Amino acid sequence: MGFEKFGRKSFTGVTKTAKFVDLLTEGKVEGTVCKQCGAKFFPPRADCASCLSKDMDWFEMPKKGKLETFTIAYYAPFGFEKDCPYTMGLVDFGDLKLFARLAKDLKPEDVKVGMDVAIKPLQYEDGQMSFEIAKA
Repeated sequence: MGFEKFGRKSFTGVTKTAKFVDLLTEGKVEGTVCKQCGAKFFPPRADCASCLSKDMDWFEMPKKGKLETFTIAYYAPFGFEKDCPYTMGLVDFGDLKLFARLAKDLKPEDVKVGMDVAIKPLQYEDGQMSFEIAKA
């Protein structure tokens, strides 16, 4: 499977991190870690932005993080227009932070700064794959 299966609207079918979509399809959420300097990236990167090494490996994302802040989006980029409004949040996973969309079943009135959250794969109704933040 290629990277064209990622997100609501994929602009590329080829990337060195296409395995990411395969992992999501298997129910796994993984990022990349530099074998040279230990820098971690999520979403995954093929090359290290810290030391520029191409020697990368995969790691499983932590099971739980803390929601640091959140916002509700009433306007969306191309491909997401029908999803508005939706909630996005910044999650602290310890050695990395992630800004991502919260699961639809998390009502804005139930979202609280400091709550425990987890990252999980998401399959859209058209078969496209992504990830979302859910209540832990």
